[in-house]
Amino acid sequence: MEYVYAALILNESGEEINEDNVTAVLEAAGVDVEESRVKALVAALEDVDIEEAVETAAAAPAPASGGSAGGEVEAADEDEGEADEAEAEAEDEADEEEDEEASGEGLGNLFG
Repeated sequence: MEYVYAALILNESGEEINEDNVTAVLEAAGVDVEESRVKALVAALEDVDIEEAVETAAAAPAPASGGSAGGEVEAADEDEGEADEAEAEAEDEADEEEDEEASGEGLGNLFG
């Protein structure tokens, strides 16, 4: 989650969201930075309008605890869902890379 926060900080300050800037923000916060996660985040946010996603999320009412709140929320959720999907995809890619690293650098160790 701190990777997403770093991107939001950069966006709010008007800085470009790139690998160097995200890494600098994370290091300043004392986070042990994983380069693969930074790359995945930057790639996932490449085509996302963060301002629009934040505004859409802020404008959407909180969903009712019992079920769907209606078509307006669903439409807002679709816009927000694109940004969330990109962020989730970046996190999934990073998790997969971590799993490969933890399992002995992938299939190369089986044959080598």
